[in-house]
Amino acid sequence: MTNENTNNQPIGIFGGTFNPIHNGHLRLALELYERLDLAEVRLIPSANPPHRKQPSVSSQHRLEMVQAAIAGVEGLSVDDRELRRLGLSYTVDTLSSLGKDYPQSPLCLILGMDAFLGLPQWYQWERLITLAHLLVVRRPNSLLSEKHTMYDFWKAHQASSPDDFKQQIAGTIWLEEIPALTISATQIRRIIAAGKNPRYLLPEAVLAIINTNPLYR
Repeated sequence: MTNENTNNQPIGIFGGTFNPIHNGHLRLALELYERLDLAEVRLIPSANPPHRKQPSVSSQHRLEMVQAAIAGVEGLSVDDRELRRLGLSYTVDTLSSLGKDYPQSPLCLILGMDAFLGLPQWYQWERLITLAHLLVVRRPNSLLSEKHTMYDFWKAHQASSPDDFKQQIAGTIWLEEIPALTISATQIRRIIAAGKNPRYLLPEAVLAIINTNPLYR
């Protein structure tokens, strides 16, 4: 871990297949950007996710949907580095690449609680904390059990507040409570496949791309 002090605002890193991106993703990204005074939240579509099957639509279409979803939204940006990289989309490689591009900026890897608890199944997962802070989103009234294997890891790296992100490049974990928008990409794909209307679950610009191509039929 680099202990170099920095006054730079942290960069939020939000990865996923975004198949398709929806209002649950977008509201979470925007809320974290505003609440935690992040420089931006960078949405990174995954090309070849190692923990799930290959997305059902092309990388290019998923990238276009993210671009359309965040067009003109302050604080949200898209990063296609995983789509340009060959092989599996390992988060440790993505953070290493971002660290080289932004050596003075703290990186905050945004994870849901389920993903955080599953980190021991990730490739070189223990390196993640040396490359970024972990910003773990938990739902109201959800707690990290002392019996879970990740409890000690969290306690060892627990931040005292989100302001700790600005004091060093990487190395801390913060749990942020945010109510869930109960929307899922799987739900949206099923609605579209059934010939029903997914409007209000995702941006109109994303729905337009889905209907034009057409996707998820």
